Amino acid sequence: MLAEFSRERGIPYPLLSDVDSRVIREYGILNDQIRPGDIMLHGIPYPGSYVIDEQGIVVAKFFHDSYKKRDSPELLIDAALGRVSLSPESPQSTAETPEVRVTAAIRGGQASIRQGIIRHLVVRFELSAGLHLYGPPVPQGMVPVNISIRPQPGLEVLTTIAPASHPLRLKEPDIELNVWSGQVDFQLPFFPTGVIASEVRPLDQPSMTLEVDVRYQACNEDTCLLPRSESFRFELPLDVIDVPNIALHKGHGQREGSYEGTRHLRRLIIRKIRRSPLGFLRYLGTHLRLEVAAWVRKMRTTRGTKVP
Repeated sequence: MLAEFSRERGIPYPLLSDVDSRVIREYGILNDQIRPGDIMLHGIPYPGSYVIDEQGIVVAKFFHDSYKKRDSPELLIDAALGRVSLSPESPQSTAETPEVRVTAAIRGGQASIRQGIIRHLVVRFELSAGLHLYGPPVPQGMVPVNISIRPQPGLEVLTTIAPASHPLRLKEPDIELNVWSGQVDFQLPFFPTGVIASEVRPLDQPSMTLEVDVRYQACNEDTCLLPRSESFRFELPLDVIDVPNIALHKGHGQREGSYEGTRHLRRLIIRKIRRSPLGFLRYLGTHLRLEVAAWVRKMRTTRGTKVP
């Protein structure tokens, strides 16, 4: 299956078929949330990526607790380069004063929003010479940098990625604070769940709105400018995800693969049955219970009546 997948997709690098999960275990990334009784899925890794430099040194790694969260390729490239690259084609908006320029941009996948695919909101500050921004904590009366994406159902926002700060000791009051100066990039990873864009149904709408609030205060070593608040709004296109061309995924309105995967799925099922016949039966039982529960929830929602 990997050979056909690689050929159909034109992948120029080798792929590893780790049937018995030996390499997965050696890397220590076996998904221990999936128990041996789940015969169809046991042995898969936590989804993630290693970024390795030319000397074979791991310079970054990205791992998640579910396959429904995946990083955009552009973010891996940024990690390899050690800097954030903003493409002119990326949606972006700017607010500026004579002292500070603030740019908000969407990084990854040409800003298309797909279930579980992580994009980054990048907020870039460009400060005039001698100015700095404060990071928390700060004394009362000072305003640290605060960046937030307004909440909405189905949108998950992960922990903000802030660049390294440097210490600054103030004379009055006598205190050392964390500050940033020059060009500073903050990143807020976010992704949509099935509420916004689902892998099991066509898109409900062509786009989603992302609203961003930024608050900051720029200072030099003697005085501070007035605190400022900026708001940015993006209308981002929704997109379906890529799925294998097999019966389980067909008809859900997603982008089906160009290669036929049914025979490969059949081989996988035969291998699992031979390895653990009882385990496969337990898997079928669990799958059936989940399907019935989903049907009951659907009936309750559509009819608004209690199902016994």
